[in-house]
Amino acid sequence: MRAVLPSRRVRKRWRPQKRSDAFDARDVIYATAAAAVCLTVHLPAAQKDGASGRSAALGAGGRQVGPNIPKAAFCNLLKDNEVLQQLALQNCSDWLSDKELLPVIGQNHHLQQIELNGCVQLSRHALVAISLSCPNLRRLSLAHCEWVDSLSLRSLADHCKELESLDLTACRQLKDEAICYLAQRCNRLKSLSLAVNANVGDVAVEEIAKACPELEHLDLTGCLRVKNNSIRTLAEYCPKLRALKVKHCHDVVESSLSILRNRGVEVDVEPPLQRALVLLQDVVGFAPFINLQI
Repeated sequence: MRAVLPSRRVRKRWRPQKRSDAFDARDVIYATAAAAVCLTVHLPAAQKDGASGRSAALGAGGRQVGPNIPKAAFCNLLKDNEVLQQLALQNCSDWLSDKELLPVIGQNHHLQQIELNGCVQLSRHALVAISLSCPNLRRLSLAHCEWVDSLSLRSLADHCKELESLDLTACRQLKDEAICYLAQRCNRLKSLSLAVNANVGDVAVEEIAKACPELEHLDLTGCLRVKNNSIRTLAEYCPKLRALKVKHCHDVVESSLSILRNRGVEVDVEPPLQRALVLLQDVVGFAPFINLQI
């Protein structure tokens, strides 16, 4: 018995019903390139087959790849992609290395935001590749990437002049000289974290203050060499500063912080009197009323 095919007109009505909701990798990439839509991929970490069971959300806006991508899917989806604007891979640290990342960086020259927090298997070559391939980069997160060194940071500073946000938390190889070099060349920075780096001191902070007038957020948590002088310089040269974190900076005291507080800057360290009241409440179980107008 010979099967009778439906007419062309009928087949057109059948096609959307026949296709499943799962996108083929090529469908996602071609749709992204053609329609300038948002590519957000969220795949469970346990999934090993990059070609089956995909979940892809498409919508208007910037193109991006989300964090929960297994290795096979990452390589398959991004093999020929050249239109990414955002790349968030902070949850891929257990497998992400230069071998997987560098080809993607090398062919995506429109990236504006990259998140590599905790990707410890990368090397300085990753940051050099980013600096050479992504001239329009605006946001970069490298928290706890201890492979970041002064040479790779210099490359970033030389080539990514549009940077507005940079997270260097716990990048402990970096010292004042490298931070100063960065500040002088990336003077559009609005947000910068140098937290948990005992090598950062007043020299770097003062250079940041003088070179980055657009600075709004600065995180110096645990920078033990930072002292009052650099905080006063911040107050003088950074009129747009909105938030400052100096917890565990033991040589930064209220005499310098009060200048910023009076300007409305949010500081993560409580004023001495308020801190004393909190400690007293912890000891006696209640906070006594104190008339501060006396």
